[in-house]
Amino acid sequence: MPILALVRHGQSLWNHENRFTGFVDVPLTEKGRAEARQAAQSLQGLGIKFDVAYTSALTRAQETLAIILESLGQRVPVIRDAALNERHYGDLQGLNKEDAAKRWGDDQIKIWRRSYDVPPPNGESLEMTAKRVLPFYDRGISGDLRLGKNVLVVAHGNSNRSLVMKLDKLTGEQVIGLELATGVPLVYEMSKECEVIKKHA
Repeated sequence: MPILALVRHGQSLWNHENRFTGFVDVPLTEKGRAEARQAAQSLQGLGIKFDVAYTSALTRAQETLAIILESLGQRVPVIRDAALNERHYGDLQGLNKEDAAKRWGDDQIKIWRRSYDVPPPNGESLEMTAKRVLPFYDRGISGDLRLGKNVLVVAHGNSNRSLVMKLDKLTGEQVIGLELATGVPLVYEMSKECEVIKKHA
């Protein structure tokens, strides 16, 4: 049975500074690098040998993936694609979340962050993010799973949330409450028809 492992990147500098990051390319913190090593330990405990890895076009995800593979002592082909990028936060990008709340109000920020289909100004909603992530899953990642390959995906909170929505058959309303911790693998045992057999969280 093929394995699909999803990992959200380790803590980034702007996670640490409580800023909206989105498409802005920021590095990991030392804590983020430690989280990546911890993710590798968790995966090592499951004894998974990966055949291919996918990540976004952003440094924080790519660095997390590189640390995981190095810690596991595994070398695999890596596919990088902007389809797996974090949700674009538009006019909120770079702003401290508390400052943004002062500018637009707590309620409006909560709507932008926690609704499925309401985007921030000039940005993406989770629904819009899913509309680029899920076709990429269908044309790339699922193809490797159907070939029986073990796949590692290191991406972002909202791109991974989109994948979990599909895998766990969640509605848009259900997925907005889903919190994905940095550097904590979600591991799915899949059938070759790409149905979930078992989930290790």
